[in-house]
Amino acid sequence: MSSVKIECIASEGYGIGESPVWDEKEGALLCVDIAGRKVCRWSSLTGQVQAISVDAPVSSVALRKSGDYVITLGTRFAALKWKEQLVTTIAHVEKDKPNNRFNDGKVDPAGRYFAANRRSVYRPEKEESIPDGMCVDTEGKLWVACYNGGRVIRLDPETGKRLQTVKLPVDKTTSCCFGGKDYSEMYVTSASYGMDKEWLSRQPQAGGIFKITGLGVKGVPPYPFAG
Repeated sequence: MSSVKIECIASEGYGIGESPVWDEKEGALLCVDIAGRKVCRWSSLTGQVQAISVDAPVSSVALRKSGDYVITLGTRFAALKWKEQLVTTIAHVEKDKPNNRFNDGKVDPAGRYFAANRRSVYRPEKEESIPDGMCVDTEGKLWVACYNGGRVIRLDPETGKRLQTVKLPVDKTTSCCFGGKDYSEMYVTSASYGMDKEWLSRQPQAGGIFKITGLGVKGVPPYPFAG
């Protein structure tokens, strides 16, 4: 197996970085900062991060088949035109619950965008870390970012056996995806929300985006929203 390397490609200090997705056409990584109310795009060509501010907590971003992106914003599905920095609502659910919001969202192989709200609470029994965002490789194995665990783990979904563990220099790893020219690179988002000054001084890259290379596997390209 190749030597695994971890690099912090963006030290943005996101409150809650989430929902990484690779945009092959742009050669860029999209993600959101839920707490910062921003949609962010890191360019692999320039190494620079651009961000668009929005008017509510934004919990996920996805590619759109017709071009540009779609996001879950509060309890809305919305279209995002990057160059114009224009956000347009597609659908609004639970209008009578202003304090609720979507927690995450993904597009399925049929091009449908699914989003979950915050009603369900997961409480781990044996570990202090919480399974968070995940992705799949071409071998059908599951990669899971462990919140408060500082790691990404590879699991066999059929047996539940842990196959590999990759430790990161931050505790609050939130989600992961594959990207790069051949989808052999893994990108991991993280959070800094809730960390005090002493904790942040020990982990100055908290809230950053990390690139992992040398895993020896490739990922599955993201599905675009068909709507």
